[in-house]
Amino acid sequence: MRYIPNTAADRREMLADLGFESIEDLFAAIPEEMRLDRPLDLPSPSSEKALFDLLGELGRRNASSASHACFLGAGSYRHFIPALVPALVARGEFLTAYTPYQPEVSQGTLQAMYEFQTFVCLLTGMDVANASLYDGASAVAEAALMARRITGRDVFLVADSVHPEYREVLRTYTANLGVKLVPVPFDGK
Repeated sequence: MRYIPNTAADRREMLADLGFESIEDLFAAIPEEMRLDRPLDLPSPSSEKALFDLLGELGRRNASSASHACFLGAGSYRHFIPALVPALVARGEFLTAYTPYQPEVSQGTLQAMYEFQTFVCLLTGMDVANASLYDGASAVAEAALMARRITGRDVFLVADSVHPEYREVLRTYTANLGVKLVPVPFDGK
């Protein structure tokens, strides 16, 4: 097991903690006929680019939604994601929907959320936007509850095209509130 980057002393200590004296003792439970008794026949090392190209070539042998009609639905659609999106969502401010409760130690996160919500309002013309929700389903349910508080109405029209799991979360949120959910058929015209 030379590929494990631990010193011999590290390996001895780990084996001792597990109650073994050697690597062979560690693997003794594996039947002899199931153990590989020769070196692996691996190709020589590749650059990241060469490996990326090889995996792309292997992947192109598969059928995918990029080359065939896709009828998966329920949120699995063919769509383009601009390169900027992964860079933005990888920022620490956006890795969690958790809203920090100690503003003195999380000004950056709160500032980023405020600016995001402000730009959503500017782009959509809405009066309010909330970036502090865990997922799309809870956002749908919270929006419905907010609309109920604002309008006082207890009937929600819910398009059949809304993700089925989102509709289920909405049903759960409103189950004991005396709210009526009315499905509306979707017409793609």
